[in-house]
Amino acid sequence: MPHYVVLQVILKEKLLGTGSGNLTAVEKAINDQAAKGYRLHTITTASSGSKGLGGGDRIQATMVFESLR
Repeated sequence: MPHYVVLQVILKEKLLGTGSGNLTAVEKAINDQAAKGYRLHTITTASSGSKGLGGGDRIQATMVFESLR
């Protein structure tokens, strides 16, 4: 029976312009899990606006990893 790990990464979009200033957080999560013997099985994203002082939108990436062992 496969073993799964679920991780969530919150990305904050820049206040001005488009594009995430920290997409490397997703890359790091994937590489960290790969080093532990997991592969990315599924990834989903959800977006929400932020009205705080920092502004910008937030994207929540939910990743499901499957064990290769």
